[in-house]
Amino acid sequence: MTSPAHRAHRAPDPTTPDPHRWMTLIVASVATLMVVLDVSIVNIALPQAQSDLGMSDASRQWMITAYALASGGLLLLGGRIADFAGRKKILLIGLLGFAAASMLGGLALNPSMLFAARALQGTFAALLAPAALSLITVAFTDPKERAKAFGVFGAFQGGGGAVGLLLGGVLTQYAGWRWCMYINVPIALTTALATLPYIRESRAAGDRHYDVLGAVLVTGGLVALVYGFAQAADGVGWTAPATLLLLAAAVVLLTAFVVVEHRSAHPLLPLRVILDRSRAGVFLANLLIGAGMFGMNLFMTYFLQVNLHYTPLRAGCAFLPFSVGIIATTTLSAPLVTRLGPKTLMAAGSTLATVGLFWLTRLDTASGYAGEVLPTQILVSVGVGLFFLAGPNVALSGVDPHDAGVASAALSTSQQIGAALGPALLNTLYVSAVTGYLTSRSESPGQAPQAVQLDAYRHGYRIAFIVAGALLAAAVVALLALVKTPKSTAGDAAAPDPGH
Repeated sequence: MTSPAHRAHRAPDPTTPDPHRWMTLIVASVATLMVVLDVSIVNIALPQAQSDLGMSDASRQWMITAYALASGGLLLLGGRIADFAGRKKILLIGLLGFAAASMLGGLALNPSMLFAARALQGTFAALLAPAALSLITVAFTDPKERAKAFGVFGAFQGGGGAVGLLLGGVLTQYAGWRWCMYINVPIALTTALATLPYIRESRAAGDRHYDVLGAVLVTGGLVALVYGFAQAADGVGWTAPATLLLLAAAVVLLTAFVVVEHRSAHPLLPLRVILDRSRAGVFLANLLIGAGMFGMNLFMTYFLQVNLHYTPLRAGCAFLPFSVGIIATTTLSAPLVTRLGPKTLMAAGSTLATVGLFWLTRLDTASGYAGEVLPTQILVSVGVGLFFLAGPNVALSGVDPHDAGVASAALSTSQQIGAALGPALLNTLYVSAVTGYLTSRSESPGQAPQAVQLDAYRHGYRIAFIVAGALLAAAVVALLALVKTPKSTAGDAAAPDPGH
């Protein structure tokens, strides 16, 4: 005879529709909305935070990079932990941890404390994002309802960037940059309280195996690579022993990661997922586009607020066409995937984005929002929107059902890694370009007349935008060279990618 206590703790029948599935959708969508929002909100707050905490130009990129590194390096492991430890439990841990890390960031007394808080935010985001998406997948068993749920989820994620820009502008201008950290606390705690009564626990069947070594190697390798870039920007130089040692350590750690994944019985990232030629092309293009796009946003923020003297709120509004362009493109262009094919659409979109970024190399003393920034935002947003729309069709098509989750996570991870490496590399080149410009005019950084300093900044932006454009051009080459044209894409469906 089964005891009442045993019946109370029995796992729900997975074939029975979850009576609270729509509330589960709202909770999971808000949880990941916070993660998406946190990326754009920090971009607007960065110039004020840099001034307040005395960050150097060489180190400021860590406010973005620390988050992206932790999130990208641990996302695959986070999804695995959520599947086996319990998705509801991990979502709660992620929400509470994100709230605590955000509070720590708001209280930061120096750059190191803020960067550490951002890394903690990224760590907990790597737990809550895959847990939230998995909970939606489990809660909605009917294909039609699931498609509708993913549409709502995607709308939340698409709107997160726009909301973050506006909220970041309002908070930074009227309350200070620290409130861009504090705002996550009430959102996370409210979402956690809603999780308790409405979301039911679910776990994946099978043995629990966590590839902790793989996660340590890939994250350590990426940290060494980014820190090597930062060392070069800090005046040490590309050929200095410290820089070369860090870059060599990155190569060794990332090579070791590949070896471990090849030999592991339960790898963090099964190599069969990325060795497919077409899938590898999309992952590589996603990384390159993430690097160029996030690098562009970093320097456009400074151009608007430093060179054009925009207030944080006005800068946030100035970024809105970029978010709106991505949302409109991914929403309205779906029929083009089957009409033109995903490869054509991705290549065309990436080419359009490349043209947009190279447009920014026209910056001079007469450059303004309407002539340079707005056309770039339109071209890049439509271009990357087409890529984000078509990419999952190739990246997740033909994947073994057992690898579907890890393939989805790998797609998001590739963009997060790009978001970490792009700003780090471009900021290093920017600092070198600005220093070289001032030195060639016998001026010392920080002591040059304001007009000369602004000219130096514009020169640095141009160099950064040239390299960002080259990264997107490389994405076009990768897509054309690696992605095969499928016979048919009709019927291929992919869950939204939280990283977009």
